[in-house]
Amino acid sequence: MHTVTDFPRRVRCIEHVTLPGSDGTRLAARIWLPEDAETAPVPGILEYIPYRKRDLTRERDEITHRWLAGQGYACVRLDIRGSGESGGVMTDQYRQEEMDDGVAAIEWMAEQPWCDGNVGMMGISWGGFNALQVAANRPSALKAIVTVCSTDDLYRDNMHYMGGCLLSDNLSEATTMFSVNTCPPDPALVGERWREMWMDRLRGSGLWLDTWLAHQRRDDYWKHGSVCEDYDAVTCPVMAVGGWADGYTNAVFRLLEGLNVPRLGLVGPWGHKYPHLGKPGPAIGFLQEMKRWWDHWLKGAATSIMDEPMLRAWMQDWMPPGTSYAERPGRWIGESVWPSERVQERRMPLAPGRLRFADTGDDRHDGEPPAQVIRSPLSVGLFAGKWASYTYAPDLPYDQREEDGGALVYESPPLEEATDILGRPEVELEVSADRPVAMVAARLSDVAPDGRATRVSYGLLNLTHRDGNEHPAPLESGERYRVRVRLNAIGHRFPEGHRMRLSLSSSYFPLAWTPPEPTTLTVYPLTSALLLPERSAAGKDGAITFEAPEGAPPAMRETVEAPHHNWLVHRDLANEESTLEIIKDEGVWRLPDADVEITDRTWDWYTVRAEDVSTARGETRTERRFRRAGWDVLTRTRTVLTCDATHFTIHASLDAFEGEERVFSENWKRRLPRDLV
Repeated sequence: MHTVTDFPRRVRCIEHVTLPGSDGTRLAARIWLPEDAETAPVPGILEYIPYRKRDLTRERDEITHRWLAGQGYACVRLDIRGSGESGGVMTDQYRQEEMDDGVAAIEWMAEQPWCDGNVGMMGISWGGFNALQVAANRPSALKAIVTVCSTDDLYRDNMHYMGGCLLSDNLSEATTMFSVNTCPPDPALVGERWREMWMDRLRGSGLWLDTWLAHQRRDDYWKHGSVCEDYDAVTCPVMAVGGWADGYTNAVFRLLEGLNVPRLGLVGPWGHKYPHLGKPGPAIGFLQEMKRWWDHWLKGAATSIMDEPMLRAWMQDWMPPGTSYAERPGRWIGESVWPSERVQERRMPLAPGRLRFADTGDDRHDGEPPAQVIRSPLSVGLFAGKWASYTYAPDLPYDQREEDGGALVYESPPLEEATDILGRPEVELEVSADRPVAMVAARLSDVAPDGRATRVSYGLLNLTHRDGNEHPAPLESGERYRVRVRLNAIGHRFPEGHRMRLSLSSSYFPLAWTPPEPTTLTVYPLTSALLLPERSAAGKDGAITFEAPEGAPPAMRETVEAPHHNWLVHRDLANEESTLEIIKDEGVWRLPDADVEITDRTWDWYTVRAEDVSTARGETRTERRFRRAGWDVLTRTRTVLTCDATHFTIHASLDAFEGEERVFSENWKRRLPRDLV
């Protein structure tokens, strides 16, 4: 990234401001704005998240918000109620109170002397979610949004459930928030009341995993905040951005199709990152793209941004399988509208062991068509990578040959010409199961001539959700069902001479939790097919280019202890036990501007024994510490999720320390019934 220090407008930063929330609770913000904004007002841009503007996002915020402020915007980085130095207590995600506070913040911004009354909203992940949600609440000053790595459906494409299957990211996200919610405000900003605010959070934030596991189907809890329930509620222009290595990218395509406002979509090769910081690369000049967007919608300038194709996407080329990539080769393509007429469904019928280019009938015979049976070992999934790559390498899927021994595999002949796909592949299956609750995991891979298999996309379906996520129904043993498994959206070029491979398994732990009982699936391949969104080569994409990534200098950071990230697979053959260990250790660092030393460490373990689904276990631990002369606070959390055939059980603990003294401790035990999961 090119670091820029000379801007069209000189920038000043206000370190700490409080503004009123919807009920008067004071919310804390950091603001960057042109030095002369009070005499020459500018549009405002809001980013609204719980990850501590004072310290945890300080480096990234400086890169982004100072750059935008230098282009003539007032950027407000607001901590959600109960986080950072904001008052109150945060008890869950995306509730109406959060949206109301966002509306109040926009109204406050529009009334400030440095704002010309026009406001935009931007954000990644949580900030992308609430940008959509606040837009659906229609504050009059909000003129446009940029939503990155977010979703329009809190159940269907979120880190809690996928295809009705429980994701292990449900546990890891709950752990993240368990830790974030228990961090104190900085006494340098809020004074002596910091301890009272901290204790309110420790006592009141609660165990979010308990809440999320209490809603295992798509009920009103998840519908609230899902803008797909009423796309017409969003009346301002939307730029929706995602990455192929992220978990939220399907929403970009739904938003382009469902919204009725000016909209643009952008999808690159990245994981869960802003595109100017995107990994795997290539990163792009996303701040320049946002400037074009904001200049058009907030300043009325002619920037040509709306002359771009509705969808710009990175068509990935094949790469050997790997758990991390510096860059993904490929090219930028454009579609003037989405859905695109250039993308047509290609049906590839299945046959035992084969994926056919056409239904030739050569595998059919008189009588009952052949059936194939699979009961996957529970170790299938250890090399699946993370649901959403945060680029804490190595978290991408490994060579699929490691997984395919426990799956039904259907492979095409070598391709006679390169084939591009863009969109969401689907698998049309005729299937039966021997238990009332069963799942299927489908993986699409690009197989090189030497046999290496790179996962292109995958999808999950809890078969009790075969007719939708709101009203699951148990399976009848042996009864055949026709179902569709939707894979994640992808742009990928299969090279000439490579093979396409579809792999089906009855489990995918730990990415998805195990079924309540061991299950055997019977697949009827001759009445099943892979449906590919094949993109025609007809016509030309034109020259789609982006400027090189830019940003302001990041906040100064001094490393005290180096970070360490790793994924380790442990196989205890004596006890027939498999464990995936994930280390996300950010180390220890000091921020001189805030005069604070920070420790941030997380560990995850996911374990299962032999073929016993009841031994599935997830354990997460966190440690966060904030320290300066006269102030030393530490929180530790531990969460364990286990199960049997009928219930999930949560054990959790929280301990908080000032120096060596433990000042707070709480333990939880919850037992929740399984709801066809």
